Amino acid sequence: MATLRPPRSVSSRDSSDGSERLDGAGSWDALEWTKIEGHGVVLVNRDEAGTLFVTNFRLLFLVVKNQSAARQIDRSPSRRLLQIIGKDMRIIVFGFRPRTKQRRVIFDALLRCAKPARIWDLYAFTCGPSKFSKPNSKVRLLNEYFRLLGKGSHCASVSMVEEGSFTLSNDLWRISNTNSNYTVCSSYPFALIVPKSISDEEVIQASTFRARCRIPVVSWCHPGTGAVLGRSAQPLVGLMMNMRSNADEKLVASLCTQLVDGKGSRRKLYIADARPRKHALANGAMGGGSESSSNYLYSEIVFFGIDNIHAMRESFARLRDYLDTHGAASSDGMSSFLRHGGSTWGGGNLSSMSASVSTLGDSGWLIHVQSVLAGSAWIAARIALESASVLVHCSDGWDRTSQLVSLANLMLDPYYRTFAGFQALVEKDWLAFGHPFSDRIGMPSVSGTSFDLTRQSSTGNLSSSPVRQSSGSFTPQTSNTSHAQNNYSPIFLQWVDCVSQLLRVYPFAFEFSSTFLVDFLDCVLSCRFGNFLCNSEKEREKCGIYEACGCLWAYFADLRSLEGSSHAHYNLFYDPLKHNGPIFPPAAALAPTLWPQFHLRWACPSESQAGELEAESRSMAIKFSELQKAKEAAEMKAKEYSVAMETLKAELRNEKRLSSSAVNLAQRASKESAAIKRAILSLGCRVNYTSNGDCTVDVESNPTGSQEKSIQSPPRKESDGTMERDDNSDLSVSVTVVSDDVSSSPLGQVCETLCPLRTRDGSCQWPSAGCAQLGCQFVGLKANFDAFDHLSIYDSYFES
Repeated sequence: MATLRPPRSVSSRDSSDGSERLDGAGSWDALEWTKIEGHGVVLVNRDEAGTLFVTNFRLLFLVVKNQSAARQIDRSPSRRLLQIIGKDMRIIVFGFRPRTKQRRVIFDALLRCAKPARIWDLYAFTCGPSKFSKPNSKVRLLNEYFRLLGKGSHCASVSMVEEGSFTLSNDLWRISNTNSNYTVCSSYPFALIVPKSISDEEVIQASTFRARCRIPVVSWCHPGTGAVLGRSAQPLVGLMMNMRSNADEKLVASLCTQLVDGKGSRRKLYIADARPRKHALANGAMGGGSESSSNYLYSEIVFFGIDNIHAMRESFARLRDYLDTHGAASSDGMSSFLRHGGSTWGGGNLSSMSASVSTLGDSGWLIHVQSVLAGSAWIAARIALESASVLVHCSDGWDRTSQLVSLANLMLDPYYRTFAGFQALVEKDWLAFGHPFSDRIGMPSVSGTSFDLTRQSSTGNLSSSPVRQSSGSFTPQTSNTSHAQNNYSPIFLQWVDCVSQLLRVYPFAFEFSSTFLVDFLDCVLSCRFGNFLCNSEKEREKCGIYEACGCLWAYFADLRSLEGSSHAHYNLFYDPLKHNGPIFPPAAALAPTLWPQFHLRWACPSESQAGELEAESRSMAIKFSELQKAKEAAEMKAKEYSVAMETLKAELRNEKRLSSSAVNLAQRASKESAAIKRAILSLGCRVNYTSNGDCTVDVESNPTGSQEKSIQSPPRKESDGTMERDDNSDLSVSVTVVSDDVSSSPLGQVCETLCPLRTRDGSCQWPSAGCAQLGCQFVGLKANFDAFDHLSIYDSYFES
């Protein structure tokens, strides 16, 4: 055995998969390496020799090139075999050289890494702080409680948790902080939703009558009808079923609020016991049992007949062996089509077809999945269709109860079928309510205990394949521990399998895809993140999980943010408007099938690619999205061009209007100028315009006579001060007006030149001027000759 830090290599799973990126939870410096190399290690599944690395995160096998000669030597029957069974249904067999300690070194390294003595030795802790962190889960739980009570406008905070100021309520239900220090129930969350009519003292009294003090509490409430879905553990009625608790009966009766039908009638309460009836009665011998409808008013007891964790563990092991034996390739490296020779199908001849199907049925896995689905659909229908309340429990209220309650929530509330809602659902009904993940997945807990790594007798005989019959093969000894001492069971995996079945039946109802569920399970089982470590919220807080470990939800959110809606975790067919209410799968639709992406990915790789169609659809969706973006960009450009065209058109219209106005003004000025000229000419005057803008007006008294004569002497002045005109002499007056402020308009120039009635300051007094009063018109064709005869010419007119 050697400790080293090799270069990053490819794992048995495609390294391009986003969920396998190591930087999601730490660095390679945190890995502990055990290396066995050379041609002595053979991966029997693929008949390849190479180098084997065992780390505290995963197992790596690097294939050595040019190995054909070495493999021929190592194919001898005397090689030592080591079979490794994964929790993801993968079975791997390695062959080692005989008379070496290679196999023992690898086995010890696997025990050390997969079954550490302390929880703090897991990779999630040793990798150090992660960039994928998330606020305290208590804050997220309170926000979900606020949403359920219709108080979504409130936002929880760490200070609210520390101060205990989160006890909000509505008309029927309230959030209690009686378990804030986990003194009432160590496996329950710090906050509980209970009936508003029940005091904290009554909650504490009722806890003594339920197994592990897991009292009836509200998991989900219907926003319209007031019906609730509750959960608890079994009541401690005893062998004779004669033990009672007034506090417990009052608490359960409080779940039966009045119906909102205007009649004041009481709603019905169903108490759903997930166990078979005989198991419930057997639990009475140990102090447990089930309720009696005579003690709980308005109630009806229903048994679902779902088996316990030990039956699920055995069923899962049989399914795994079935897939390994009848898959396209077995862990012994032999194709199932060639196993028995002759005409074969699925690991046997044609006559064994029915036997193979029978073997799958004998595993019981699909039957168990169907039972969970049927029970959850029944619960959802009672709440949505009958407006009845349902209280669910099993023995301890953290395995089958969590499956049924969370799956019914998924059917009832479309919010839980989104990414954010799915996270809230898992954190509420699985993590907060104390599903023992460490025990069920097989991880060390706070107390340092974990499940036995050795294979149980219930998983079948290893001699089912030729490799397992090889002489010298190494098989761990069957554990003699009882079922009660082995708490490993794929309860959570089975629930995710049920979710995948619903996703198959309702492909438009879920925002996430089957790929997301597979990656989600892989991360749960890998110890990469701290979310699913320990057995309860109290233990996770004690270990400082949220400060020391990375968060799976933040990691997935980061992956999706990099690619947007084109990421493989998004369901291409999701339509929130198509299923915006409860979904009730009918019985005919509840017949489950194997989950190809998870169950068949190792035994039948090509057949498991039911996602190929999805991948092709995703590729088309990406292209469509790109075309859509290009279309939007083109439409935006077209809109910009349209706006520019409208602007130019407006400017052009404005220019045309201005041009037309200028033309009209010019025409008007021309007409006025022509009219003035005609008027002046009619008076015997001649108007001359110079290029510099000066205006000269020559006024002649005898336009037909000689125009060469000009009177130079001023007119005589009478004694009364008036000017006397000489009628006998020719009058030739030349008036030149030059002014700096002369108007550029010809009309203005003529008016200012000819007007004798202007004031001394030169301003025009029109229309109150004397010219208007005398009826003198300088504009038009009519001339007032009488006024012109009285026109007096002053010396001031000739001032320069």
